[in-house]
Amino acid sequence: MAQRVTDGTSLGSGVLEGVSRLLEPVDAELARRYPGDPGTRQPVHTVYVPADTVTPGTVREWGEAARALLEAHAPDAASLARVLGMDEELAGPVHTRIQDKLRREPVEDLRIDFEDGYGARPDDEEDAAAVRAAKLIADAFADGAEGPVPAYAGIRMKCMEAAVRDRGIRTLDLFLTGLMEAGGLPDGLVLTLPKVTYPEQVTAMVRLCEEFEKARGLDAGRIGFEIQIETTQSILGADGRATVARLIDAAEGRATSLHYGTFDYSASCGVSAAHQAMDHPAADHAKAVMQVAAAGTGVRLSDGSTNIVPTGDQAQVHDAWRLHHSLVRRSLARAYYQGWDMHPGHLPTRYAAVYAFYREGMRRAGERLAAYVGDAQGDVMDEPATARALSGYLLRGLDCGALDSTEVAEVSGLDRAALDRLAGR
Repeated sequence: MAQRVTDGTSLGSGVLEGVSRLLEPVDAELARRYPGDPGTRQPVHTVYVPADTVTPGTVREWGEAARALLEAHAPDAASLARVLGMDEELAGPVHTRIQDKLRREPVEDLRIDFEDGYGARPDDEEDAAAVRAAKLIADAFADGAEGPVPAYAGIRMKCMEAAVRDRGIRTLDLFLTGLMEAGGLPDGLVLTLPKVTYPEQVTAMVRLCEEFEKARGLDAGRIGFEIQIETTQSILGADGRATVARLIDAAEGRATSLHYGTFDYSASCGVSAAHQAMDHPAADHAKAVMQVAAAGTGVRLSDGSTNIVPTGDQAQVHDAWRLHHSLVRRSLARAYYQGWDMHPGHLPTRYAAVYAFYREGMRRAGERLAAYVGDAQGDVMDEPATARALSGYLLRGLDCGALDSTEVAEVSGLDRAALDRLAGR
């Protein structure tokens, strides 16, 4: 007998219950795999410094060197605008904020490098460097630490390939043990696993983290790590399957970000040295795959670096600055909000590009959010997903120092807490 229609619908409650039971596993899988943005600050860059050259004064020295270069080659807003082709009115607050940033927090994320930037050393030498790195980072994050301190810091260990695996694991163990002996793992700790080719290497890193947590009585899942995408196998496996999503899955929730390695990846594709760059088509393909694989997972993205550094006469410095600035702008437009910086001279143009990116769009983003919250009809009909993107844009600008809360509130009518809610944090 056909079900009697009594409320304008034809499907009974049993049908809805059946559909819910059918989709329960999917609901759980979506929640596990795609939790969304973690709601924490993302640094605009990572600075790599070899383990044998890093000192307690490295961050301060990078800031001083960057300020000296800025003073010598773009001492005011007008000169910065001319060099970078920036609107002079925009260049005023950008230049002021760059100067402040280089004093206050010149490096947002410091990575002490035990891989390519360090190379192969005698075991006793690397042991000592790992212990020293632990002390340096513990001291930097200690209460009352003097001088500018990065928001994030950690090490890049050697990879999981057979030739260097044991050495990399020992360095990781010495470093983490040193931090624990100094008082515990700091909140801003970041670990980087390079040259990943197979998901099993990520699984091995997960097991190391698990065992260390057990050995030291840490909460399960306390230690996360970045995965560097710098081999062709990390994009397309030998079986023809896309690999990046498998790497994220193999991390079992511990992957914090994916970092693109410009030169290793380009070389593995056979790109000649003169054409290895962040904007090469091979790089764009890899980063597009990374972006789709990471979307919604809470795993963030970082672009690579340029090896053209601003040294020499003023013309050479300006040429290098224009190149770096254009590459950073390009990455930002493609939703890669972080990159690598390899030289103090990259800091002025990193912050020039980042600050201009957020400042030039602040008013429009704020107005659109104000209209969305007020349910007003404007010239753009925004949806919840766009509101999340707009609020995330303003929050990233606040986090890096491009914007301040007063001016954001003036254009949007929203405080930080309201922006967090709209961003889904």
